[in-house]
Amino acid sequence: MKRVIKVSKVWIAAFTFGVLLTGCGGASDSTDVSTGPGAGIAKPETGGAVVEPILPGAERSAVLSWSAPKSRANDQDIELYELDKYIISYGQDAESLDREVIVPGEGGVDMAHKISDLSTGTWYFSISVEDTDGLRSAPSGTVQKTFES
Repeated sequence: MKRVIKVSKVWIAAFTFGVLLTGCGGASDSTDVSTGPGAGIAKPETGGAVVEPILPGAERSAVLSWSAPKSRANDQDIELYELDKYIISYGQDAESLDREVIVPGEGGVDMAHKISDLSTGTWYFSISVEDTDGLRSAPSGTVQKTFES
């Protein structure tokens, strides 16, 4: 029986609106920010955008936050221990996200990860989750962040 992880509209909203994009900060890291329940299931449908100027020479970073899915595409529940990793795909071409960061899935219901050292221009981000059986969800909607020179 093939199981597929499906991402919820609520999860996408948490990811989209929970994307905290900053103009400066420290090194890349993963952080458990468990504060509440996860979400249901659905196909990603939307993205978001944030544009804000930064000081010249300041570190350009993006902090992305999301909630773990609670169900698979077939409506079966998925437990936190079944979530192996999150894959954040990003790049400067929305159609070709050519970079990836792997975040371990053991962090909890609500997660965050900071990506640092981004260059000037627009960056696009998407996230998917993979379970312990190697099954990967469809990517979330793409969000973007523009860093001005």
